[in-house]
Amino acid sequence: MCLTYISPASAAGDLSTYLAKIGPAHFFPGADRFGPPQGDPPVVPVYRGDQLQGFVFLNSDFANSVGYSGKPIHLLAGIDPKGVVTGIKLVDHKEPIVLVGIPEARIVAAVNVLIGKDMKPVASGAEKPPQVDIVSGATVTVLVMGDSIVRAASKLIRSGRVGGGDGAAVSAALPPVIKTLDLDHGDVRDWETLVGDGSVRRLHLGIGDINEAFAKSGNAAATQYPEPGEPDETFIDLYAALVSAPTIGRSLLGEDGYRRLKDSLKPGQQAIIVAGNGAYSFKGSAYVRGGIFDRIEILQEGNSTRFRDRNHTRLGALEAAGSPDFREIGLFVTPPEFTLDPTQPWQIQLLVQRSLGGRDKAFLTFDLSYTLPDSYIRREQRAVTVPESAAPPPSQAKAAAAPAAPAAAEDADEPLWMRIWRSSTVSIGITAFMLAALTGIFFFQNLLVRRPVFYTWVRRGYLAIVLVWLGWYANAQLSVVNVVTFTNALVTGFRWEFFLAAPLIFILWAATAGGLLFWGRGPFCGWLCPFGALQELTNTVAKWLKVPQITVPWGLHERLWPIKYIIFLGLFGLSLYSVDMAERFAEVEPFKTAIILKFSRSWPFVAYAVGLLVIGLFIERFFCRYLCPLGAALAIPGRIRTFEWLRRWEECGSPCQRCSKECPVQSIHPEGHINVNECIYCMHCQELYYDDHRCPHMIQVRLKREKFAAMSSPAMRSSGKGPATVITAGGKPVSAPPTTSPPPN
Repeated sequence: MCLTYISPASAAGDLSTYLAKIGPAHFFPGADRFGPPQGDPPVVPVYRGDQLQGFVFLNSDFANSVGYSGKPIHLLAGIDPKGVVTGIKLVDHKEPIVLVGIPEARIVAAVNVLIGKDMKPVASGAEKPPQVDIVSGATVTVLVMGDSIVRAASKLIRSGRVGGGDGAAVSAALPPVIKTLDLDHGDVRDWETLVGDGSVRRLHLGIGDINEAFAKSGNAAATQYPEPGEPDETFIDLYAALVSAPTIGRSLLGEDGYRRLKDSLKPGQQAIIVAGNGAYSFKGSAYVRGGIFDRIEILQEGNSTRFRDRNHTRLGALEAAGSPDFREIGLFVTPPEFTLDPTQPWQIQLLVQRSLGGRDKAFLTFDLSYTLPDSYIRREQRAVTVPESAAPPPSQAKAAAAPAAPAAAEDADEPLWMRIWRSSTVSIGITAFMLAALTGIFFFQNLLVRRPVFYTWVRRGYLAIVLVWLGWYANAQLSVVNVVTFTNALVTGFRWEFFLAAPLIFILWAATAGGLLFWGRGPFCGWLCPFGALQELTNTVAKWLKVPQITVPWGLHERLWPIKYIIFLGLFGLSLYSVDMAERFAEVEPFKTAIILKFSRSWPFVAYAVGLLVIGLFIERFFCRYLCPLGAALAIPGRIRTFEWLRRWEECGSPCQRCSKECPVQSIHPEGHINVNECIYCMHCQELYYDDHRCPHMIQVRLKREKFAAMSSPAMRSSGKGPATVITAGGKPVSAPPTTSPPPN
């Protein structure tokens, strides 16, 4: 008995992989089976008995589905022959807000509003695309999911594959697209990049997976001979890559190895590397006895082949930087009688055998699916001559030539990020106004801080707007996850639309980057961070209620500073290994709980966020000072700031300690200088700088000014004791010696 089992670790984004885990009734009630995949990109027909119910497609095969994580969001969707969406299933994603935060059920429920929608008017341009329900905190994720399904369904209908014959004329009028392997480009990439972009595909099976699969196969005898070892131990860790693609070949074989391979390949031949670790060998021993590798088989569109020893070259190691050591590596060349189309999906089928005692054996097969990334494929649209007998009727040809509802069609084809920006003009305008106001506050800070009461209310009002509107309403809370995502995008393939899909986040990051050049981390940490605003406002209320404030001893305070840098470096290093894991550990930030989800979350997360806020009632901005990885990430490049806008007197720090003692976050050293890595630019020290009733230096200036003013009064001058003139030197008032009248004769 043969059972096909697909590991979740196998190639993401493959239609057959996902359908192996889902029944047809999920998309069409009463359906009982899937048919074989059809066409390119593939769709799978769904039947009830012999009656066709409709088709299932994978959104990412037809449309861009890259979410805010920079990774595709994979959904299966059912569509009936009339073009109506019948079912949707979320099968794979890497969205951080959904991984730890918003339940998947809420996301799926928002997208399910598309079920029952007729996509034919959308495909023809007669109607605008339907809109999904927005989930607060996951706007980009939901919009990308809905948009990709609508676009994919529209493409299917326009191609004439579903929705009746309306799209047939359009399909017939378009020249065919010919896909070939791009042999002109071949840069060298490291192992992590090759695995990350799908150039190298993986099938990992644990001992527990094998034992479970044999148990499900129904072979009672096979169940009696389980594989020895712990369930989580590796049975086989199998990797495959098409090395006849120049980039993959040069990376895995090296320049010399790829050149020798290229010279040896005959026209139409392809080369594949298969590498494995674990207790089970993909080679087996049959190829030694009979010259054939009986444990692996290549399949594509119903055709298959096994490799023989003459098609095989043993390799000791892979050349790609960072590639692991493998127990066995084989370089295989397809035999002449088997044509492998590198631009189409194919599979390696692994045969796993289990001895039942004596000569009897049980077998299972496991598939590793492979689809060459689009970046390695060249597409050419070639004109063809249509025979007169095959030409569409004049009415259809006229319909195909005439554009339908161009405005709606343009809306459907417009990039999603442009539609998001156009629909967010009010929010973008408010954010731009807030940033302009903050820029004005910074540029005219010397005028504002001379009026401490007015400035205090300006700051509190601004923080309140940041918390309520920017944070709780617009969900524009920056996070260290953004830093991790951006870094990962630079490594795996940077695309602006990843980040343009969230307009307010993009604008805030641009403003924060500009602010780093002028003022360091202060503009964001002190003014634009909603959670920072929440901490400061709650602490302000605590002070008003006479809650005692704790001053951390300087020696301890100085040693607590580095914690946030350690946390950031740990998250950054972890992201190089696994972005998903780094995003989960980024929960050290309470931003998602307190701002994005407004404390509507499971109790451990809420308890953590509330605990930090409670500590902040006694130690102002406790989280910002000691734990915030985003603050640490901004402080590092903030050292390159160009200007120094915070003024200091020579007496600051020696002997005067007032600013260092009154700094809300203790960012001023006892010797007087400001640590810009820790400064949140609250400008309290600048209030003191100009205050001639609190700053000792300004008090002396005021007293001297008053003394000389008094001595310059008419009464003093008439007595002959006042100064003749009053001048300033170096900013300090100096007077000439008083003149005396000559003695009377």
